[in-house]
Amino acid sequence: MTWTGRRALVTGASGFIGGHLAARLAALGAEVHGVSRTQRPGGEGGIRRHQVDLRDQEATAELVRTVRPDVVFHLASEVNGAREPELVPRTLAGNLQTTVNLLTAAVRAGCRVVLAGSIEEPRPGNEQAAPPSPYAMAKHAASGYADLYRRLWGLPCTVLRPSMVYGPAQRDRTKLVPYVTLALLRGEEPRLTSGAKLADWVYVEDVVEAFVAAADSERAIGESFDVGTGVATSVREVVEQLYELAGSPVKPRFGAVADRPLDITQVADTGPAQELIGWRATVGLAAGLRRTLAWYAKRLADQGVARKPDPGVARKAGQA
Repeated sequence: MTWTGRRALVTGASGFIGGHLAARLAALGAEVHGVSRTQRPGGEGGIRRHQVDLRDQEATAELVRTVRPDVVFHLASEVNGAREPELVPRTLAGNLQTTVNLLTAAVRAGCRVVLAGSIEEPRPGNEQAAPPSPYAMAKHAASGYADLYRRLWGLPCTVLRPSMVYGPAQRDRTKLVPYVTLALLRGEEPRLTSGAKLADWVYVEDVVEAFVAAADSERAIGESFDVGTGVATSVREVVEQLYELAGSPVKPRFGAVADRPLDITQVADTGPAQELIGWRATVGLAAGLRRTLAWYAKRLADQGVARKPDPGVARKAGQA
């Protein structure tokens, strides 16, 4: 697909992955429309902004009728992996109802849809393990509805299941990498779990390229596949690398926070993405963490609140 002049609607465009994706599509020449629940400056970065609550079926339909997108990238989500019953209604509305509303509008508009799923959905790579959280359950149901819309009404739809995404501009400071990075840069000690959990850490720019490639490929229609590196790395190792990159003279202390129940190792099966859309992750963990640390260090320094990290960090980031 040549993106110049084509319309792309990115939901969750003020979020972490969605923000990076919207910027990338704009750089490729697409007419990018970003939608979020909160008001954002119009025209920022060449992106046309819309404030819409996608839980509202009619408002969602009107948005799609107005934009007339060629492709909808659905990344808006209620992102919370906690195991609390109060999250069931929130994730049901924020992850399932929004998806169904968009799928319905997309059928009427005749456009293509690329959905962000979850690596914690039942899939071949985890032997079809049951969803461990309300968030994963809602994402799994949304993927099922996407397949239903394809089979019944011919909607060209693809589901991508990113693994543990990290990188610059991650707004959710409770996520491990931004939380530890900011603690180190501020001279604070982060409260950590045992660090035993294994995860597949994938850099946000790689994830964005996977979404772009999926929208480009006819072979991706009707498919669901993982987006990750295929490598399992423990939380402990990620934290230790951040400490080393920040030049911290102390060692991290683990065990202040209880491990999350029902966690299983979720590693991407990278074969389908490489075969179907020619995509694979290219940024290694060490390089990605260097870039991320340098980005946060610069941002805090610009705000006048950061202590200086190892002076080699910014230099090394440029070499990553």
